[in-house]
Amino acid sequence: MASGRSWGRLTRRPEFLRVAASRRRWAAPGLILQVAESPSSEPQSPFRLGFTASRKVGGAVQRNRARRRLKAAAAEVMPAHAAHGMDYVLVARAETVTRPYAGLLGDLETALRRLKLWREAAAAPAPAAREGR
Repeated sequence: MASGRSWGRLTRRPEFLRVAASRRRWAAPGLILQVAESPSSEPQSPFRLGFTASRKVGGAVQRNRARRRLKAAAAEVMPAHAAHGMDYVLVARAETVTRPYAGLLGDLETALRRLKLWREAAAAPAPAAREGR
């Protein structure tokens, strides 16, 4: 795990394929959330995240922007609300680049709730750390 983050990263293709093979996903206008139990499957182990954007999103500039927007939305929503012990893949869609940021946050929250992976936020100082953003 990198410093400053409370989650791990999915970086290798087999990890992404394993999550996709679980076929547990929710599609929203701004993103697709895919989910699978982490192989370690310890309930309190931190969740892991992966981000992807295919050429359907656009050229390299649009794909990179879409990934950056997904990373920002995940950093805002996931630490407080995502279930632990899971692997998540956020897939960019063509609308990810142009969708209002509030809509993107709403899409992620809805996906977590629909997949029954939403957990209520504990009274943590994490939001205060982001005030400078």
